[in-house]
Amino acid sequence: MGYAHEYAAAIMHRGRVPMDPADYVPNWQDGPRKAKFYPGADSFPLPDAPYPSDATLDRGLCPEGAPGEGEFDLATLSGMLRDSYGLTGRRLGVQANTDLSALPFYPLANWSRGSASGGGLYPVGVHWVSGPSGPVPPGVHYYSTRHHAMQRLLTGDVSGQVRAALGEGAPGPATDQYLVLSIKYWQNSFKYNSFSFHAVSMDLGACVQTWRMWAAARGLAVEPALWFDEERLAALLGADPREEGVFAVVPLKWAGYKPCSDGEVAAAAPVSVRRKDVERSRTVLTFDALLRMQEATSAGATDRPAPGALVPAAAHPVDPAAPEVELPPARPLETDVRTALRDRRSSFGRFEGQQPVTRPQLAACLGAAVAGSRLGGDTGEVPLAKLYAFVNHVEGLDPGSYAYDPERRSLRRVKEGRPGEFLQKNYFLANYNLEQAGAVLVPTVRTTAVLDAVGDRGYRLVNATIGAVAQSVYTAASAVDLGCGVALGFDNISYIEELGLEETGEAPLLIMMIGNERPAPADFRYEIA
Repeated sequence: MGYAHEYAAAIMHRGRVPMDPADYVPNWQDGPRKAKFYPGADSFPLPDAPYPSDATLDRGLCPEGAPGEGEFDLATLSGMLRDSYGLTGRRLGVQANTDLSALPFYPLANWSRGSASGGGLYPVGVHWVSGPSGPVPPGVHYYSTRHHAMQRLLTGDVSGQVRAALGEGAPGPATDQYLVLSIKYWQNSFKYNSFSFHAVSMDLGACVQTWRMWAAARGLAVEPALWFDEERLAALLGADPREEGVFAVVPLKWAGYKPCSDGEVAAAAPVSVRRKDVERSRTVLTFDALLRMQEATSAGATDRPAPGALVPAAAHPVDPAAPEVELPPARPLETDVRTALRDRRSSFGRFEGQQPVTRPQLAACLGAAVAGSRLGGDTGEVPLAKLYAFVNHVEGLDPGSYAYDPERRSLRRVKEGRPGEFLQKNYFLANYNLEQAGAVLVPTVRTTAVLDAVGDRGYRLVNATIGAVAQSVYTAASAVDLGCGVALGFDNISYIEELGLEETGEAPLLIMMIGNERPAPADFRYEIA
């Protein structure tokens, strides 16, 4: 067994056995930026990109026909980046999160984005490797989220290097346009230390799932590759593997792309980005668990899983003997994806249980979670996540815990009785009253089985899947007029015991609260995009 097994066990038990360093306190005054900083780099702004109103979330989560026949161009790339990781507005609100005292101060402004992120830290860096078919001179560009602009880091066609790093059997179309996603660890570890690898790999899934929803609603395809020559791509980006991991590559089907007559261009001689990100923090710390997870999950980076390799790790089936509770058809997700993403936010303790969630609203969120649980790409279509629901206040449903049956789109009762006391007792923070949520959704993955099937790099897949589920639920809740909140601060082992998962190997990895919020909230919103 690799180190990822040991790390996964520590994550599951951290509510009872704190992870090292247990006495760590972040130095907030010396924190890093929320993005890389390349002073002096040339940049160009990205164009505005109108979004059609018929590109609904229903189409984004459950595309009909043959998705992905469309082609990207600069405008669609711009729109996808803006709506996922670009800054769209500033928000202030009276709520229960612990950072409330900082929100009124402009230097600590809380800028909203379409994708969710653990702790609001947004550590995913988006690099555009553009070949000759692109609208700008070929090169490597970094997406500057604060400016919605591309910063040129390298000039010259290095798309062949990315193609070679992907290797045979890589997902996606033939192209010379790629998005390369990296994660600079200090952007998250300064706050979450050893726990940070667990959080950042979920951030990767949330970002990619936003792209998948956005693109599918427009007839485009986003198929991420998680297995590739990471060392080679880190060298291309000029990244130190101890400080930054390369987590995904997304090939883009590009308008006007034409392969060379004698086949694809061979990989060019190795070159590297020479510009260096300038760190804001005067003191940058490293954490042993984080270093070991980067080493463990990058060691088998080129060993792409064979077709069917993940079948033994598929989600555990529901118990057919458990009492079944039927659900009505889901409420349609008729909001366009852009609007749903702009409206998405965390509820932070605003839930109000007097107005119950309707069953069609619950069915919509459950369906979105299942739709978002298959990342595609080189991970295949094996369903890895199973969904449970703790019901507090849902119209026509008795309180209790249930397993979701995606085939029948119904619930299977696990345990009767109001779960509010259990939920709150096993939640570590004070920013949510879980009993007031209409329902608490819990995705599980058989983490150990995934690691046994595809090696330590499978840990990135597990958490990317969970991040994608969370982003899907966040966005669906927005579309059906519900509040939503996602949290990782709970006692995982207590959930295993409560749901009876000791024998199935299922690991509850986060909790997703949905419900109606108190009326007339004290909110301020200023839109910048």
